Formats: sequence, C-alpha cells, structure tokens
Amino acid sequence: MKLHDILIIGAGLAGMRAAVAAPPDLDVAVISKVHPVRSHSVAAQGGINAALGEHDSWEAHAFDTTKGGLYLGDQDAIEAMCREAPDDILELERLGVIFSRDEQGRIAQRPFGGAGFPRTCYAADRTGHAILHAMYEQLLKRCIAVYEEWYVTALIMEDGACRGVVAWDLIHGGLRAIGAKAVILATGGSGRVFLTSTNAVINTGDGMALAYRAGAPLADMEFVQFHPTTLKGTGILITEGARGEGAYLLNTLGERFMKTYAPQQMELATRSTVSLAIGQEILEGRGVDGCVLLDLRHLGRQRILERLPQIRELAIEFAGLDPIETPIPVRPGAHYQMGGVRTNQWTETGIVGLYAAGECACVSVHGANRLGGNSL
Repeated sequence: MKLHDILIIGAGLAGMRAAVAAPPDLDVAVISKVHPVRSHSVAAQGGINAALGEHDSWEAHAFDTTKGGLYLGDQDAIEAMCREAPDDILELERLGVIFSRDEQGRIAQRPFGGAGFPRTCYAADRTGHAILHAMYEQLLKRCIAVYEEWYVTALIMEDGACRGVVAWDLIHGGLRAIGAKAVILATGGSGRVFLTSTNAVINTGDGMALAYRAGAPLADMEFVQFHPTTLKGTGILITEGARGEGAYLLNTLGERFMKTYAPQQMELATRSTVSLAIGQEILEGRGVDGCVLLDLRHLGRQRILERLPQIRELAIEFAGLDPIETPIPVRPGAHYQMGGVRTNQWTETGIVGLYAAGECACVSVHGANRLGGNSL
C-alpha cells in the first residue's frame, strides 16, 4: 500500500491550494476523479472578494458577510477570512493569476450583491478558470503526485482515526488502498442532486458522504443557495458579475421589478432575495416563458466584449441570442451548498486525521446564504 504524509481528495481550488501550501519536505498527493483543471472551480465566473479599496475594510467585508448569512455564520471564522483576503489576493497574483485591471493599473473590483463596496476582484468573467490554471502550474512546479481519474469509495478508519482511502482506478480498473497520515477532503458541493443546477456532473457530494459514513458530523445541510440567473433550459451559470457591471432584470412588462423587493440594492441584493423575487414574478404571471430577462444591451458592445465575453459566448451557443442585442432569459438554479463537513477554523473535523476545506466543509463563514465572491 502506498503511503503519503498528506492525501488530498479533490483537485479544485481548495485541494490544489492545500497541496501548494504544504511544507516541501512532506510527501503530498492529490487524488481526483477528473483531470485537475476540469474540477468545478473552473466554472466560477464573477470574482473573489477582498477589501482592497481605499475606503473599504475587512471589518466592512465581515459585516456584509455576517448580515448576508442572516447572522448564522461563525463570526470568528468570518473575521479570519475577511482579514486574510487582501493578502491572499496579492499572493494569488504573485503565483501567476492575471486579474483584470482598472484605469490606474490596480486590480479591478466590481460590485456584487449584498456588498457595501465594490470588492470583487475578477479576471473578466473567467475568474475561476484563471485561478485554477495558475494553481495547477504551481502543482506541476512542485512535482506533487496526482492520482488522476481515481474515485474514492471509502475512508480507511483505524481506532477511530482516518488513515487513508480506498479508491477505484477509473482508467485501469481495480480498487486500491492508499494510506496517509492526514486526509483532506476538498471534494466540492452537492448541487447535482437538483434537476436544475449550475454544478458540473461531478458535484455529487462525495466528500460529505465519505465523512458521514465514517462518523464525522455534518452541519447546515439545509442551507442550499439558488443562484438567481441560470440560462433558460440549461442551468448554465450567468454570472452575478453581469449585474455587477450594471445589467437589469426585467419582467414581461419591461419593468425592473427588483425595485419592489429591494429598492435600494435593486439587482445587487443578496442572492436569496433576488432568487425569491424572480420566483415570485414568474409565479404571478409576469415571467417570460418561465423566466425573467437579464438585459445587458445598455452596457454597450465594448464593455460586454471586454468584461463579459464568456457570458456572450454561452448565450450565443446555448440560447441562440446575442446579449449585445437581445436580453437573456434566466431563472434560479441550485448553485452552492453552505453546509458540509463540520470543521473548525483549522479545517479539523470530528475525526482524528481527517480535515475538510472548500465547499464540502462547513466552518461556517456563509451562514444561511453565501455572498457572491466569497466562495473562491
């Protein structure tokens, strides 16, 4: 049986970031059921939050996060995340992430729902793609072993502690045991349990199930976020960054209906508020074929091509329309699991030797509702 110091299950951003952060003298390996850059983190579009602005602060970021989560998040964990976020952004930049820039050459930031300041750093509308590929480069640079296309079926437990995993080699076949002094779950969310979801087919809650079967407690599993804007009939994510750039939500009467539900924040209210508003408009007969319309036309061709190129490509390919000329039909879809394997701030679970990070874990910084830009 192969033995590692640290074995990380999942090669998305949480998994690869953990691998890169490990001391170089440790034997670290990553195991993933898909190629690392096909992990679902690649689908993140809008951005990543950090209080970099002159008039912004980590305290304001923490307040917005706490309030957006309906005051149900762990405020110590929220403070840690918001305090560390600015340095994390700068470190990502040093690791090779190419963020979009403003006119002064600084890292550009856009407004997102529930935020009091424009604090969402972005790489056009492909932020997850940019960060994931930079992390993969660092993984290769450090020569970290990757079990690519291996599916973990169980945790190995001895005397109440996690000592490794049992995994199926998807390419060659056969079950194998892989030992580890520490196992980190970084397996992402469970959005594929819903019919309409922004999640990839690989997001089936594997890590949560593995931990639960081994006896680790889960928390906040009732809190599932529905993103307000998924493309009609597909579940494809249409980034909140579109509304951050100034897009409107319209009903069949051509009204910006968010003025009824959140007159101050309008389209940039929290995701739970906007999703409920869209559902209400559709139920009361003011929808458009089971959707509402996301209107980008007033942003102009140049701004859409520069800041939302992927959204345009997706609309053309999957809806047969160009958002430069025509509004996009959208409706809510399952997007993010706020709950997961219960951990403390140091990613420790209720089982010795087992840790969890990313969407499969619940610290909880998100409470009942995650703010856009707080997942990455």
